[in-house]
Amino acid sequence: MRTTRTVPARPVLIVTLTLATAGSLLLAPGAAGADPKPVTREGAAVDDRAAVAPASAARRALAAPEETSTQTAARGYPRRQILSPDPENPGDKSLRLGLTPYHAIAPKLNALQRLGDRVSVEVTGRSAGGHRLYLVTVTAPETTGQARAQERMRELIENAPATAAKSREIKRGYKTPVFVNSNIHGNEWEGTDAALKTVEQLATAKDARTRDLLAHSRLYFNITANPDGRIAGTRANANGFDLNRDFVTASQPETRAMRQIELDKQPAVLLDLHGYVNGTLIEPTTPPHGENYEYDLFLKNSYANALGMESAVNALGYTPARDGVEPAQIPFRDQEEGWDDWPPIFTPQYAAFHGTVAAHTVEIPLAVNNEEYDELPVRELRRRSAVNTAVAGAAIRATLNHVREHRASLVADQIEVFRRGAAGAPQVPVSPRTVPGVPGIGPEDVYTTTFPRAYVIPPGDSRTQRSAPAAARLVDHLLANDVRVTRATRPFRLAGRTYPEGSYVVDLHQPKRGMANVLLADGRDISGKVSVMYDISGWSLGRLWGATVEPVPSGSLRGAPLRPVTEAAPVAHTADGGNLRLRLTDPREVAALNSLLRQGVPVRQGPDGSAIVPASARREAVAAARTHDVSFAATRLTGGTPLRRLRVAAAVTPGELFALREMDFDVTPVSTAVLNAGFDWSGTDVLFVSAGLDHATLTAPARRALDAFLDGHGLVGRGATGAALNAAADRLAVRPVEGNADANGVVRTENTGSVTHGAPAHTFVYAPLWFTGLGPGVRVEQSYATGNPLVSGHWRPLRDGTGGPAAAAGQASVVSGGRTVLFGTEPLFRDHPKGEFPQVARALFTVAHSGSVEESG
Repeated sequence: MRTTRTVPARPVLIVTLTLATAGSLLLAPGAAGADPKPVTREGAAVDDRAAVAPASAARRALAAPEETSTQTAARGYPRRQILSPDPENPGDKSLRLGLTPYHAIAPKLNALQRLGDRVSVEVTGRSAGGHRLYLVTVTAPETTGQARAQERMRELIENAPATAAKSREIKRGYKTPVFVNSNIHGNEWEGTDAALKTVEQLATAKDARTRDLLAHSRLYFNITANPDGRIAGTRANANGFDLNRDFVTASQPETRAMRQIELDKQPAVLLDLHGYVNGTLIEPTTPPHGENYEYDLFLKNSYANALGMESAVNALGYTPARDGVEPAQIPFRDQEEGWDDWPPIFTPQYAAFHGTVAAHTVEIPLAVNNEEYDELPVRELRRRSAVNTAVAGAAIRATLNHVREHRASLVADQIEVFRRGAAGAPQVPVSPRTVPGVPGIGPEDVYTTTFPRAYVIPPGDSRTQRSAPAAARLVDHLLANDVRVTRATRPFRLAGRTYPEGSYVVDLHQPKRGMANVLLADGRDISGKVSVMYDISGWSLGRLWGATVEPVPSGSLRGAPLRPVTEAAPVAHTADGGNLRLRLTDPREVAALNSLLRQGVPVRQGPDGSAIVPASARREAVAAARTHDVSFAATRLTGGTPLRRLRVAAAVTPGELFALREMDFDVTPVSTAVLNAGFDWSGTDVLFVSAGLDHATLTAPARRALDAFLDGHGLVGRGATGAALNAAADRLAVRPVEGNADANGVVRTENTGSVTHGAPAHTFVYAPLWFTGLGPGVRVEQSYATGNPLVSGHWRPLRDGTGGPAAAAGQASVVSGGRTVLFGTEPLFRDHPKGEFPQVARALFTVAHSGSVEESG
């Protein structure tokens, strides 16, 4: 568990709330203040355990999404369906806590649908582990015509916000969408049970307040966002991913399902139910605040709803002495830093870019996971879970009461978010004047950005292969995030530059300009703003995904030959006649190569590190080009080293394991425990190590077997763990230097070797490492740029002045030699920096196929 420092609380605003009608579901208890408590987070930002996810989970996540019931045309409510039961699973970790096991959810949802005409159930997809994802909608009944009218109003709000702001129909009849997301971390269980209880109460409540709420709102409950983790008692899903870090990348099916709910339902209010912070932590957050949000609207609504949740939670009557429950806390008010909303990787922060104006992580109080789960008696665990379920339920009820009372202003502010984007209006900095009623706003809370007029993404050239797959992938990702993209039908000029036909243009005068900018912009260096960050601080797709992205600061798009697109133009191309060249600068190209090698195609490595495919294999190349959307160019180059299908043993993080499988490598996960149990190295060509393998704790037989393997095979190492194995095995003569372990972000680099040939001039780091004292035969493949290499993120020196970006500047970040490559960077981090993946692929091929990197060209 990682803990931020305790800091003085901001001034507390005392607010009196009116009590709701006795006996109603929607109670708003009296206000109670919160004592400042340290905010904490669970789970290390840097993975240090070797991934063990099965290949089947990766295949499921990488497959095309299946058709789900939410993708059908608008129809009325209720939308009933009978769910088939899942096999009873006595190993479900929920059972020990007295909570609802996953196999009991489908029968429970069937029963809830039978309670009346308010409850509907849809399946939004399947998890990486193959479990169904359930979305429950609670609302007053609607005819098909009424449902279509709601959808028409929803689209008007996003697509014509200036018109929507004046619409009497919307003011009178639009149902405010509310999204309650539960159990995104699998071993934070109780949100699911609180949601199920709330749905049951809403289904049967007869009071006027509940009827009014359901007549004017649609309430969406994602019952368990992470069924894999719920069953297994793990934070992550079956692929080992923390889903609450995946929203920018959307590598996992569960994340994509949540994203689709955001797009389809367009919630104005969101709760994301987590655990465990005592007292209950209720966002809004501390600085820094995401600079692309319409933060004045977000803070206004989120803080007001947080006060209501705080009151409801404290009014449950739990005390520190009797129950071990501290009063609730609101980080914006009660803390100075350490629980920020800077990156859009978290559910509430991502939701803000789709028009959610009140969004909260809610951390319920009493820990029941990890060591507590294993060590506490069942009776105590169940007591804690009951408290947590009650706290989560109180937060939900308070939010629904807030929505009932403030639905008009919530919808109006959502419309204003989209209006500002569409109009290119300036952001409104937060201040006591612009956000009245929120205490303690100061200059430390002001984060805004200057939006460019547009971004241009040149299409690349499928015939020369330059960046075309990367541009297509980036455009499709933007579209999947509901960013509008156009394409030039002929060459055009913009702001004094000429761009080629086929260029993609992202006009920042669009409703979701914040979403577009947060994905494409460089970001900024916030090292001087705060001393500690909650998680990553840089993520730029423009710098890390391999495509060229050019911001256009100003100018007019009027008259430009641009047409909207719904998908990127296909890249697939295979030249006629002769040998073919496949660049290896994109993960799709690596996957295409691996598919050819799997078929036994005799591919050779070109002098520049590319793959040379013989003319005789043109049919296989055509199929690979279509499958992976890549291009094979004509070439007169002849290959040198024959390439073969690699069998990789990998002691790596979950994100790295998934990225290797995304590139279609044949990977076997290993770790210290696996090697100590007796690992057969005969089926392995190369070892990749970054986590969970400690040479010193191997048994003597395991150490001898590993050393024997390394005597004749390649090693790719990353980070401190990879560097430690390199030293223990006496491979490269280098001295690794560890930077600040909390440092992360996008950095400038200089690529000088074959492993990094064609790589972007930027990469990602977390706990950066560099190499000094390079011995004979050690080659510098990549270096951190001189000056300050940090482009965006948070990277401070340590207290003694070491470990900062100035110390890393100009130092080697990737080195090679003698069948070994070492990375001090994070080229596969959480499956995100797509443009960096091929560096690892090239390293694996290089060390597996030659006696030294120099021999490979």
